[in-house]
Amino acid sequence: MLASAALLLGLASSPALAKDAAKSKQEVLYPNATRVAPKLDMTSAKEQKALNEGLDAVAAGDKAKAEQVLQPLVDGSKSKYVQALALQGLATIKYNDGDTKGAITLLKSSLDNGVMPNETYFQLEYELAQFYLADEQYQLVLDTVENWRAQGKREWANSYALEANADYRLQKYPEAIAAVKKAESLTDKPDPQWNQILMASYTESGQTDELVKMAQQELAAHPDDPATLTTAIQALQQAQKYPEAIQLMEAARAKGALTGEANYVLLASLYFNQALTSDDPKPDATKAAAVVTEGLSKGIVQPTADTYLLLGKAEYEAGDTNQAMQAYNKALPLAKDGEIALQIANMQLTDSKYAEAKSMIQQAISKGVKHQGIAYLVLAESERGLNHKSAQIAALNQAAKDPETAERAKASLKKLGATK
Repeated sequence: MLASAALLLGLASSPALAKDAAKSKQEVLYPNATRVAPKLDMTSAKEQKALNEGLDAVAAGDKAKAEQVLQPLVDGSKSKYVQALALQGLATIKYNDGDTKGAITLLKSSLDNGVMPNETYFQLEYELAQFYLADEQYQLVLDTVENWRAQGKREWANSYALEANADYRLQKYPEAIAAVKKAESLTDKPDPQWNQILMASYTESGQTDELVKMAQQELAAHPDDPATLTTAIQALQQAQKYPEAIQLMEAARAKGALTGEANYVLLASLYFNQALTSDDPKPDATKAAAVVTEGLSKGIVQPTADTYLLLGKAEYEAGDTNQAMQAYNKALPLAKDGEIALQIANMQLTDSKYAEAKSMIQQAISKGVKHQGIAYLVLAESERGLNHKSAQIAALNQAAKDPETAERAKASLKKLGATK
């Protein structure tokens, strides 16, 4: 989630068109630039009119007209300024068409031409860095921003956020963290998306304490924002602070603020995992089952195979085997693999229902299970209960082929006198 959010940060929708920059009164963004602005060489009123007409067509999304007007200016104008801005317009068309590499080529040509005012030149150089980000050329993002800042002499918060994005993609997490903090120091209105990169960098660099601290600060500032709640929960989970995550989620549930299937399933899963590590699993397993049941009753959690599997496991750990079996039976026809059948077969074995367990585990194996060796051990135990020694040995031989269960299977075969 964090990475996906970071990917969107800083991408240009299209280059800002610099029409008739020789005469327009622009805000001076680069007063201290070291680049010596060249003398503009546009002398033809006809070309100026055509240039403006072409750039207007780009802005209006009229691709055919824009290309019809601008391409001849690129090919035939004697004014490098006119050529540069016409190339910029064509770059915008490429970008809007999804041809990022083509847009980069044309925008670079525009900049290499060089005959444009500083305000236009540095504006387009910065947008080139954004194009590199969109094209996943992250080192070129950093190189271009570095050059833009060195010559343009501008400290702009967004440029450091752009830099942070590229650093994150290059797995330069300390640099990404430093860049986001620099961006935040340059504005009193930081973009909330910047925190996505910061938190993702904390996550990837293992700085879980900083991650949790930041998530809690964000939640304190925006207590009713579902997205902030989700991020805080994920941060606590990442830091393996499960009790704290549960406490936060239960507080939200009490206020009716715990929304969405993912959060309900996560809360139930946290309770269930906590139950598995407890000396007495029943209390937390009961809570896990209650959360799933509530989610199902409210229509928040969908009745899928995974949902019923989680419910069945929770009910089983809570000691209610009847409810567990009911959940598994609801999951069975929805399952795409044999995991549910494996759970049912295990429960049937516990109740010494060997024939039913054999039928169910054969179904599990035919549909596919993650731990095939374990499935064959269950099958072997079912055959043992049915006094089918040769079938038991055959199942154990299959289990012996799986490294996970090979030792146990071979030991059982040895006891049966069936080793080769």
